[in-house]
Amino acid sequence: MDISIIILNTNDLKYLEECLDSLRGCGKSRQVEIIVSDNASTDGSIEMVETKFPQVRLIKNQENLGFTKGNNVGIKASTGQYVFLLNSDIKVLGDCIGQMADFLDAHPDVGLAGPKILNADMTHQSTCRKNPTLWNNFCLAFGLAKHFRDSPFFSSEEMYYFKGDHDLDVDILVGCFSCVRRSAMDQVGLLDENFYMYRDDIDWCMRFNRAGWRVVFHSGAQAIHYGGTSTVRKDAVRYTLLQQRSILDYWKGQRGLPAWCVMWLFTFCHQVGRIGVAAAKLALKSGEQQEAKMRLLVSRASLADLFVPHPDPRATRTGPPEVPPTPSSVNADSGGAGH
Repeated sequence: MDISIIILNTNDLKYLEECLDSLRGCGKSRQVEIIVSDNASTDGSIEMVETKFPQVRLIKNQENLGFTKGNNVGIKASTGQYVFLLNSDIKVLGDCIGQMADFLDAHPDVGLAGPKILNADMTHQSTCRKNPTLWNNFCLAFGLAKHFRDSPFFSSEEMYYFKGDHDLDVDILVGCFSCVRRSAMDQVGLLDENFYMYRDDIDWCMRFNRAGWRVVFHSGAQAIHYGGTSTVRKDAVRYTLLQQRSILDYWKGQRGLPAWCVMWLFTFCHQVGRIGVAAAKLALKSGEQQEAKMRLLVSRASLADLFVPHPDPRATRTGPPEVPPTPSSVNADSGGAGH
């Protein structure tokens, strides 16, 4: 098998169907297998795949295994020399799959690659990241990255100054669409299941880099990532707490307690600032009432979790948000890589 495409799905019927539709005829002359690893969906996703896409191999996980374990189940069931991991809210454009495989063929020193990702309005979506440092997280927490968006020096981990107009070796690629060489993966290992979700892509890319494999953004292939949809939209607080905890766990585990303490302080200041801005917008009755309500809800929960952690959000829902979350109100909360 040349290519194994693994799609992780959790109650995301609409986007999963669009994703699978976009993969019809992918890879052209290559041998391609498509595997859906389903995390105990109850929204009809399983029945849709069985009815509309009988050629797709469907793995029915008996519980929500999370991002890393759910993907690893699919990886273990695959046989392709190239393994593609796609979020269910990805829509590939043209022969994106074949183009990415051609790129890996032509660059045998690349262990992990990703295509150019677009938003639903076809604008560039930033997926390239720097390795996390205290400096780039300081720039995020205190607004320097926002006010100097085109400056590499004041950039947060997110490389918003890079417009995705050429191929680039990077430290980290966001894990919404990853193309992995199996021989490289055999060397560095699977996704680390200690990360339920979030920051796993940082860990994985770092392991590829440390093992001598290049991690490359390839501008010659494109896909749409709707982002902030499905389960994240339905429970913004829960998934933001997961992201915040993953960030702090990463710093404690990888950088040590002193660095964790500094990151905790940065996170505290960042959330206090966001609460202040959201409260001001609500008081002034600006035109961003819905977003301000969501930011206030999420940031208050995030701030409280720094002092008195809620029950593990992997197992316990925090309840639906007061208003429907938007990608910006969820994903902008803690920065860094995400899915």
